[in-house]
Amino acid sequence: MPASKPFLHPETLRRISRLELRAREVVEGYLSGMHRSPYFGQSVEFLQHREYTLGDDYRHVDWKIWAKHDRYYVKQFEEESNVRGVLLADVSASMSYGNGAFTKREYADTLAASLAYLMLRQQDGVGCITFDEGIRHQLPVRSRRNHLNAIVEALQADDPQDKTDLLGVLKRAADLYPRRSIIVLVSDLFVERDGLFQGLRQLRQRGHDVIVFHVMDDDELDFPFQGPTRFDDVELPRRLTCNPRALRAGYLEAVQKYLDEVRRGCAKLRVDYNLLRTSQSLEAALSKFLHLRMDALARRKR
Repeated sequence: MPASKPFLHPETLRRISRLELRAREVVEGYLSGMHRSPYFGQSVEFLQHREYTLGDDYRHVDWKIWAKHDRYYVKQFEEESNVRGVLLADVSASMSYGNGAFTKREYADTLAASLAYLMLRQQDGVGCITFDEGIRHQLPVRSRRNHLNAIVEALQADDPQDKTDLLGVLKRAADLYPRRSIIVLVSDLFVERDGLFQGLRQLRQRGHDVIVFHVMDDDELDFPFQGPTRFDDVELPRRLTCNPRALRAGYLEAVQKYLDEVRRGCAKLRVDYNLLRTSQSLEAALSKFLHLRMDALARRKR
């Protein structure tokens, strides 16, 4: 059996300049690897079939699968196997930081475009909002393959310049997309936590499944700076020159406290929280999204 295709590292992905091609490469590479694993076999069956349960119409049993696996599965119809997804992509000024292959903005755009491509490939509907202090672009939920072009254009349309107002954006998203959906928030979450949790709570109260991808640069998490360094605030006209070694212990303690607070707040609201470094591959993010998608489908069949 041929070896599975290795997942692309951000350093390799960076060489693909066009975002739509980068997204296609991410998703097809990921699915190619999963096709050669037992896990992916189960995922494909789940997306296209479900196990027979008492009371199902026997005319919908897939006898080819029964002959091959000696297990009963029934074919899913389109309305059973499709979900709605909405991408909320942060394009604020703080997302412009990066000291590796990608800035946070480039990494987040690649993730959002990859998720859009994955959903459209599964014939799911997907909508998109880009935001900073307010909504920059808002696209309706559509399932046509060419909808990816509009999403990519929205993601790349503006240079980051403002700070983030997540509470206002999340409230507006709840109004713009009233039907139950999987809401995917991609952001560095440099916001007031009370506003973040209030906005997430409103989405959950509307019945949405919510997944948060918290994108941070390695520098922000590890604080590796040595020697006198000047730090510029990308959202406010402030700067600080200091010896970072004297600040490192306190900084890392504050970051850990912040991350713990965000993680606990999301758990309390039953929001799927995931911290992503811009240096790591997007495989974990795609896997998390597929799990949430399958859970949403399972609940719909109950």
